Amino acid sequence: MRIKEIAVRGLFGIFDHVIPLNMNERITIIHGPNGFGKTVMLKMLDGLFNSLRYSVLRTIPFSSFKIEFDNRSVIEIKKKHKSLDNGDQIELFFSQPGSETVSYISEDRKISPDDFIDFPDTLFKEIIPGLQELGTKSWQYFPTKEILYVEGILERFGELLPKKYRKLSNEPEWLENQKNNIHVCLIESQRLINVTPNRYSKFYPGETSTLSTVLTYSDELAELMQDKLTEYGTISQSLDRTFPARVVKQQPSPDLTEEKLSFQLTQLEKTRSHLIELGFLNKDEDSDSQIQPQAMNESIKNVLSVYIEDVETKLSIFSTIASKLESLRKIVNNKFSYKEMSFSKDKGFIFTTSYPPSLKLDNKSLSLTDLSSGEQHELVLLYELLFKVEPNSLVLIDEPELSLHVGWQVKFLEDLREITKLADLDLLMATHSPDIIQDRWDLTVELKGPAQ
Repeated sequence: MRIKEIAVRGLFGIFDHVIPLNMNERITIIHGPNGFGKTVMLKMLDGLFNSLRYSVLRTIPFSSFKIEFDNRSVIEIKKKHKSLDNGDQIELFFSQPGSETVSYISEDRKISPDDFIDFPDTLFKEIIPGLQELGTKSWQYFPTKEILYVEGILERFGELLPKKYRKLSNEPEWLENQKNNIHVCLIESQRLINVTPNRYSKFYPGETSTLSTVLTYSDELAELMQDKLTEYGTISQSLDRTFPARVVKQQPSPDLTEEKLSFQLTQLEKTRSHLIELGFLNKDEDSDSQIQPQAMNESIKNVLSVYIEDVETKLSIFSTIASKLESLRKIVNNKFSYKEMSFSKDKGFIFTTSYPPSLKLDNKSLSLTDLSSGEQHELVLLYELLFKVEPNSLVLIDEPELSLHVGWQVKFLEDLREITKLADLDLLMATHSPDIIQDRWDLTVELKGPAQ
C-alpha cells in the first residue's frame, strides 16, 4: 500500500495545501516560500505514522489532515480545541469511509510503560544513542551521565521506540492496521552529528563522543559487511559438508557442455572479483577460470555442476548489499573531487585522494572527517536511502540541497531515480532549490498562499 495524496486545511489558520504524489516516477517535490509549511507537512506525516500519542499533530495548528492511499482507503484527522479550567484540551477525530469515527483526547501526562506493549528493554541501547546498560533494569545516559530506569527511558525517549511496541488505548483496529501497512521515514535537515558513548567507555565510564554521522555509518557498514560474511561462512560450511553426497547423487545431463560450464565459471570469477573489489572477499591466487574446457570429462562435469551451483548460492548472499554499495560508490566517485571511495569489512568507508597524473601528487588515505560538509551531507543522505530505510517506504527529505554545490544539485534527481529503483522507495522532498528541480517541474507541487 502506498500514499497517493496528502491534504491539509487550516494550517497555521490560513493555508490549505493539497499534495498529490507522483506514483509513476515515485519522486515528488514540494516547493514554495518560507513559512508556507513545507517542512511542517513532512513532520505531520511523520508524526501520524511514527510519533507516540500524536505529539506532533497536537502541537501544529491545523483544522484537518487527510491521507489518501492507492487502494482508495483514507485517513482523515480533524482537530478541535476545548478550553477547560486547567488549560486547553486537544481532541483529534480519526475517520475512514465505512468505519466508525473515533476521537483521541491528548493528554499532557508523561509517557509511561503503560503506553507500550511487551517492549524488550534489551533493545534500548541499540535504539537510543548514548545509552549504555549498567545492570539489571538500569542504564546510563552518557550525554548527561544520568542513571535511568525503564520509566525514565520511556518518558524521555518513547518517541524513538518502534511503533509496533506502542499502543493507544482508544485506537481502533482499522487505524492501527493502516499505520502498520505504511512505512514513513523522515530525513531531517540536521543530519551530520551523532552523540554516542565513547567506544572505550568500559575503560572510561561516562565519557561520550560527538561523532559525525559518517563515522557512525561507517562503523555500521563494517558491521553489515561482517554480518554478511558470517552468513556466507555458515552457508559455506553447510554446503561443503554435504558436497560429496550431492556429487555422488548428481545425474549426468546432456546440458552440461564444456562451453556452458566454462561460461559459468567465468561469470563466477567475475562476481568473485567484484566482491573482492568491494572489500568482501580476499584475493585468492587460485582461480576457477584456470580450469580449461579440454580437461573436462563426464565425472568432472558432474563435480563442476554441483560446485557451480554451490558457489552461486554462496555468492548470492552478497547480491543485494553489493548492488547498493556499487551504486553508492558510483555516485560518490563521480561527484567527490580528487577523492575515491572504497569499502572495508573492518573499517566501512575508505577514502583516498585521487589526483590526475599530471599533478604528480601522491595519493593518501583520508579521514572521514576530512570530507567537506557537502560531501558528508551527500554521503549520509545516500547511505540512509540505501541502507537504513525499509523497502516500500515513503521517505521524507527536508532540504536535500544543504551544503551541496550547484553542480551536485543538478545531478541530484538523476541519482535519486537510480536509488528509488534499487531500494524500492517513494520520495517526498521539500526544497528551495531550482537547481535540484532543473526541468522536472512536472514532479513538483507548489505550496501557495491563501486565496485573495
